Order: sequence, then C-alpha cells, then structure tokens
Amino acid sequence: MVENLVTGVTQGFKKELDITGVGYRANMQGNTLRLALGYSHDVSYEQPAGIKITTPSARNDVIVIEGNDAQQVGQVAAEIREFRGPEPYKGKGVRYRGEFIFRKEGKKK
Repeated sequence: MVENLVTGVTQGFKKELDITGVGYRANMQGNTLRLALGYSHDVSYEQPAGIKITTPSARNDVIVIEGNDAQQVGQVAAEIREFRGPEPYKGKGVRYRGEFIFRKEGKKK
C-alpha cells in the first residue's frame, strides 16, 4: 500500500480504454466525457475530482484516465467500460488497452 502511495505521488496511475465499432467515439467537453456508443443518445460522464480524462487520438477512439489513486483510476475506467462492454461476436464496445476478448463463432447456415 505504501508503494502505491509513493507511485501515485511520483508517477501517477494511468489506464487506457480503446473504443471499437463503427460510429463509436468519445470526446471531452469541459469536464464532461461525451460517448457516442450506438445508443439513440450520447452518454455523458462527469469527470470526478482528482482524475484527469483525455481523448488524445485524432480519431477519438482512445480514452486515457490518469490520477494519483490507483483504486479511483480503476473504478472510473470500469464505470466507463460498463456503458458498452465488448461483445463477443463482433468485438464492438469499450475495452481496456491490450485486453483479449474471446470471439465466438457466429450463426451457421
């Protein structure tokens, strides 16, 4: 726990999320993360205190979450991923960078 405290103060913690899917994108508007995830409306997520959320990619398909508290960074990443988790057939959705999604075989004729 002490090591995490020292790491949080000196380097900080970082989680990256990838968005996969046609028309799926994210962008920051002030302190609000706006997500277009295939619903009839955009999903809004307020940036909590102590956490920095950025969308550095020009294509708006990457979300970077940074902060000093490892638990809070992981919790924010999990809450954003929960809006549209990766589905096993086409792989669309929000996933952690480097996460492997087991792909299922589709319908057979």
